[in-house]
Amino acid sequence: MHILTAKKRLHYLEEYPIHDFFSFDIYPYLEVCQFDKGEWIFKEGSFPDTLYYMVEGKAKLYMTHKNGKVSLIEYLEAPRFMGEIELLNEARYTKGIQTVTETICFSITQACKEKLLADALFLRRLCVFLGEKATNMTAKYTQNLAYPFENRLATFIQLSADQGIYKERHTEISEYLGVSYRHLLYVLAQFCDEKILEKKKNGYYIIDEERLQQLAQEIQ
Repeated sequence: MHILTAKKRLHYLEEYPIHDFFSFDIYPYLEVCQFDKGEWIFKEGSFPDTLYYMVEGKAKLYMTHKNGKVSLIEYLEAPRFMGEIELLNEARYTKGIQTVTETICFSITQACKEKLLADALFLRRLCVFLGEKATNMTAKYTQNLAYPFENRLATFIQLSADQGIYKERHTEISEYLGVSYRHLLYVLAQFCDEKILEKKKNGYYIIDEERLQQLAQEIQ
């Protein structure tokens, strides 16, 4: 992670006017930072002292179970908060968050924590975000029950692809989407046969974005 220069900072603050979220001047407590692809934003078990607001990019949320197994819990897309539960002191130790693409975040130090927790405008914004987050998690669960796997996989490929290339780990994604490893490979092969994807050494290339979108839209 590195802090962006003043010129780039100004660009992102103009592009994404986060000051609207607060009733006080947030800029003295804020930096604009960039995470490279595959970099950890939060390492699991740490206690973050920073609230992030992702404005560009994608990331994955991981959790380690008591038996040592690591599970992918959620795909995170901009715009969204990260570290908000830790800010509210509901969870002392965070889950792991790793970037999927190059990611731009606003970093807000908890030096202004008391100001944040007393700011009705910010708390209202945070409540809306948490409500949408809960709704999206419920929607994902019901989609797993209501729609064929082909539609759910198309949606997931659109979500997780980076520059038109899908290359997630099969074991991780089969668990995340609630299907067998074998069935995941079968449907990926089916997409290749239908010329939606093309398999190469470094992943699956999306070659028919329109058809993939059609399959995904049946859920949306």
